[in-house]
Amino acid sequence: MQILLTNDDGIYAPGLNALKEVLSKLGQVTVVAPATEQSGVGHSITYLSPLICREVFDGDRRRGWAVDGSPADCVKLGVFEYCPERPRLVVSGINGGLNAGINVLYSGTVAAAIEGAFFGITSVAVSLEYDEHADFTTAATIAGRLIERILQYSSGGSTEEAELFNINIPTAAVHNEAEVRVVPMGLARYGEHFIRRQDPVGRPYFWATTDPSPEKTDHETDITALDNGFITLTPLDYNMTHVAMMSRMLEWEL
Repeated sequence: MQILLTNDDGIYAPGLNALKEVLSKLGQVTVVAPATEQSGVGHSITYLSPLICREVFDGDRRRGWAVDGSPADCVKLGVFEYCPERPRLVVSGINGGLNAGINVLYSGTVAAAIEGAFFGITSVAVSLEYDEHADFTTAATIAGRLIERILQYSSGGSTEEAELFNINIPTAAVHNEAEVRVVPMGLARYGEHFIRRQDPVGRPYFWATTDPSPEKTDHETDITALDNGFITLTPLDYNMTHVAMMSRMLEWEL
């Protein structure tokens, strides 16, 4: 099975290397990743400048292809230029930091998986809660087991419906066995909190935090499940049409 692996933390990220080791047991892994960190770039693509690519090695060991572009750029190039055959699976990660709730809209990690789903390829984004001493090796083992189960039940691109999944692993789940919860993404807002400071000449500047607003819901979401130490698995869809509103709009006199 051909697997395309990418991320948004860059070709040298430890999470990418850990996931490559695990995925290599499932099939042939081709790595195409950004040359530099691309966190928070969302689903941007490069079309006003050339995409410079180069092979990266650790001694005699080949890491993969480094692309001077976004995670979505990497998936496009991986699918059409660098994979020896069409991938059956696209995996993005392991990201250093959770990508849950509304943050999936900002995430380069999730955007890479969405790009894979555009082409009808089963695609999975994987993120681990930020920790200065993050255990990416254990997280990769957890993710690998979940990805195997996803492949067991997925259509593998045999239907027109894209299959897109978002996995988030809290630090607690790395140290102790944790249950997997299939939950919807939370809708708590991000980016409401800023730290205000002054530069040396007295001008104010602001540093955005990435903390979500408190979420109060009558059902479990990825945010609440992660807070309780569960691993979360969320099926996503990139079709942003508001179907109910569209039905109401048919009655508008436009």
